Amino acid sequence: MIRSMTAYARRDMKETWGTATWELRSVNQRYLETYISLPELFRKLEPTIRNYIRTFLTRGKVECHLCVNVNLQMPSALILNDKLTKKLIEAAQWVKMQSNEGEIDPLAILRWPGVIVTTEQTPDIDTMSPSLLSCLDATLHDFIRAREIEGIALKTMIERRLAGVSAEITKVRQQMPDILVWQKNKLLGKLEEAQVKLDNDRQVQELVMLAQRSDIAEELERLETHIKETYHILTNKEKEAVGRRLDFMMQEFYRESNTLASKSINASVTASAIELKVLIEQMREQIQNIE
Repeated sequence: MIRSMTAYARRDMKETWGTATWELRSVNQRYLETYISLPELFRKLEPTIRNYIRTFLTRGKVECHLCVNVNLQMPSALILNDKLTKKLIEAAQWVKMQSNEGEIDPLAILRWPGVIVTTEQTPDIDTMSPSLLSCLDATLHDFIRAREIEGIALKTMIERRLAGVSAEITKVRQQMPDILVWQKNKLLGKLEEAQVKLDNDRQVQELVMLAQRSDIAEELERLETHIKETYHILTNKEKEAVGRRLDFMMQEFYRESNTLASKSINASVTASAIELKVLIEQMREQIQNIE
């Protein structure tokens, strides 16, 4: 399956403890590189997130960002200072015994400075983590889907270029009989112009050698084989990275097109060889973005 290495996905989530946002983005890269940005409080989740991303992706420079806003209106915790409370009760009882009047007021003791301490609740990371990772899972699936949609577009562009390569090969094949006749007449014309006479056997040998030097049938057959293999890779339904295989095929295309250009003896074949190189380069540029 063709997937691009360029994609972006974002998801927002809202829980009782607050809100969070996941962002994933990537660009092309030869291998997989992951850059994870988390709030310090959630730093321990980084290995889990990294391994999770590597489960689904194989290539690309991937950036993963998490932003968390904890709800500040969450109820605070109340801590009772036991030692101070006991001392205040003992002191109140002693005063009551000495004066022999009055009652001990519990609320007055609780209002005493330092008896009750109010603290902000620290977010429970273990409670928040499952929902955060669940949201990451949904974001990652959106991200992969974006890669697949972009991959479909890349596949279409590459197939158009392959059709162009096939058209150039057909054009050259159709011209080859006329080119060989033109080549033979050109050689005989030069020999006649130079007033060089060759016996029939020698003339045949020269024509055979010239034909061998300019024979491009093998290159055309290899190009057609490369086209079939590239189509096969593009239509493979398995969920595997194919970018490196396609990049290798482009190298093979280049090799055959260069040989074709070096053997060219006709302006039309030369033009086709140049067009082939243009089409191959356009495919190569698109393939650089394929996972």
